Amino acid sequence: MLIYKILRADEWSALQSQGETLGAPIDLSDGFIHFSTAAQAAETAAKHFSAVEGLYLLALEAEALGEALKWEVSRGGAEFPHLYRKMLLSEVLWAKPLPLVDGEHQFPDEMT
Repeated sequence: MLIYKILRADEWSALQSQGETLGAPIDLSDGFIHFSTAAQAAETAAKHFSAVEGLYLLALEAEALGEALKWEVSRGGAEFPHLYRKMLLSEVLWAKPLPLVDGEHQFPDEMT
């Protein structure tokens, strides 16, 4: 199962140059890296990245992240994937721009 991480352009650039990340400021604050499923990603973008341009959507294979990935109840009682360790660049299957069009982020066709 693919899970998704939304990063700002500078966060994506840092991951590419450093090869690993502890995530965005909210991830550092919460002590884990927040991910979303395909069904959750658009709501995550709208809630946490409203009107933010220059975002990237990263896809990772949930099973490949091992025991450090925990599914925990969050928004609306839904379970969200949370990673309790650094995310490695080598774990990213793909990264694509997440353009903002008329106030909404446009997700890749393969997610729908």
